[in-house]
Amino acid sequence: MVLDVLAKRTNATFKTHKAHALVAEGKLGQGFDAPKLILAKSLGYMNTSGGPTANLLKFYDLTPDQLIVIHDELDIDPETIKIKFSGGHGGHNGLRDIISAIGNDYIRVRVGIGRPPGQMDSADYVLKDFNSTERQELPVTLELAADVVEAIITKGLTEAQQVYHSP
Repeated sequence: MVLDVLAKRTNATFKTHKAHALVAEGKLGQGFDAPKLILAKSLGYMNTSGGPTANLLKFYDLTPDQLIVIHDELDIDPETIKIKFSGGHGGHNGLRDIISAIGNDYIRVRVGIGRPPGQMDSADYVLKDFNSTERQELPVTLELAADVVEAIITKGLTEAQQVYHSP
């Protein structure tokens, strides 16, 4: 959903790519030297994101440290966004697969969703539809996450962390 916001901001359109992904290419800003943005959504299951990610990095001749992965994070409160470089998968199967395919030296934009209530299974929690309160807050969170991605690209990781991490 964050990628949809970024695609709209950059007037980019998603198209099917041979790497088993939807890909959109845009620019952040105007002018010849505006940073290029390649947005990609795997067409497979989230748990098998590693192959398409590795294939796209190879296709675009990019290194893992140029990759920004945006993902949900159970260990962060809802509507909170954190930025991290490298690290483990923290039980996130999509990150586990990406790490097995390309290593762990990439940037992560971690969008907090909080822990499931009561005894609800984590897998059921992350796959459930948003409730009415969550749907109301979601657009603000998505816009903020898109702002974070743009800041990482235009200002660098450290400055983006300084601006967007909560105290």
